[in-house]
Amino acid sequence: MKRIGFILVFGLISLAGFSQGNNQEYVKKVLETPEVELLYSYYSQDGDNAAVSGGEGTEKLTDMTPTIIVSIPVGEDNTLTLDAGISAYTSASSSNVNPFDGSKTASPWIESSGASRSDALTYVHPTFTHSSKDRNNILSANIAVSAEYDYFSLGFGGGYTHLMNQKNTELGISGQVYLDTYKPQYPIELREGFFDNRITGSGTYSPLFNEFNDLNRNSYSLSLNFSQVITKRFQASLSLDLVLQQGLLSTPHQRVYLQDRGDFFIEDFQLADNVEIVPTSRFKLPIGGRLSYFLNDLMILRTYFRYYYDDWGITAYTGSLEIPIKISDKFTVYPMYRYYTQSAADYFYAKETALSTYEYYTSDYDLSEFNSNQYGFGITYKDIFTQSKVWKFGLKSISFRFNQYERTTGLSASIFELGAKFVMD
Repeated sequence: MKRIGFILVFGLISLAGFSQGNNQEYVKKVLETPEVELLYSYYSQDGDNAAVSGGEGTEKLTDMTPTIIVSIPVGEDNTLTLDAGISAYTSASSSNVNPFDGSKTASPWIESSGASRSDALTYVHPTFTHSSKDRNNILSANIAVSAEYDYFSLGFGGGYTHLMNQKNTELGISGQVYLDTYKPQYPIELREGFFDNRITGSGTYSPLFNEFNDLNRNSYSLSLNFSQVITKRFQASLSLDLVLQQGLLSTPHQRVYLQDRGDFFIEDFQLADNVEIVPTSRFKLPIGGRLSYFLNDLMILRTYFRYYYDDWGITAYTGSLEIPIKISDKFTVYPMYRYYTQSAADYFYAKETALSTYEYYTSDYDLSEFNSNQYGFGITYKDIFTQSKVWKFGLKSISFRFNQYERTTGLSASIFELGAKFVMD
């Protein structure tokens, strides 16, 4: 179902040094002891442009995501990381896939109490990493599996990183493939056998809808990364991603209302003329850069910029600034700000502005023109000596982050994140 959501991928790799004694070289393990990271995020949003109800209606949604990440050393040179979690959400807009299954009056502004109002995505993502003896070459391979009621995803990929110039220069390349399958949940009025004698409107309700034949979506990505330590205070990195998606890129449960079709209602809910129809191929090109500058022992400046292009007509720019401020040996606070702007996709149309003769159309405001601002802060506690204990594990760090997101379409969201990392003694 439509939501802002996310799968976290963490590579817990420590670049090792070495010591010399008695003419024998000792290589430090990539990861000395097992580490466990516990994460929890809470996301809440609201707005007035729900894609499920054709670009108009409540966008209320809450999502809770507990995650566990376990990293285990395998010999001196290898690490196995297991990332698993559940993303459980309740959505007012997705409940209106069937707005007639509750006790309230059907309306795009009212949440239905039916089964489609909530769902849970479960995922598991194991990653195996191998480092060369000199720690200048790193190979990784991963698998990603996730599932929810109407969607299943299988992914796999790998990467290679090379460090040189005494580890001051880093080059990386990685690739990922996702093979996804829909179990489409079409709007209730478009399903076979639907009939309701409460339909009102002029004429006979006759939508344009045809079920999708291809229910697969395949995604392929290639990432190139370069980072450089320029001075003791200044570091920079560049990244380039090439992404190709093919297959069912339309979201089956998102309605569209067309300009040249009659309006039909049950109670206060308008029945769909069709679902969104978008091309079966999409190419994306994000290019990003980061700059980090060490001002003094108390403060660091971290900046990020990204340019994005895709062949659906969207061009976007992202800029962000984060300023970690060390307030003690153990505590760091970091205010942050992010600005984003994008143009509209060629196929985006507000409610009842597209014509039935158009080949493609969508009223998903994620594909509209908009600007957004995101601001927040975080605080991190680090205990390098892991003096605090939980069973056999010492507390290495704990962090809290809050972000507020606002965009010009009216969507607003709040994100709370809490994390704790433990190491085994």
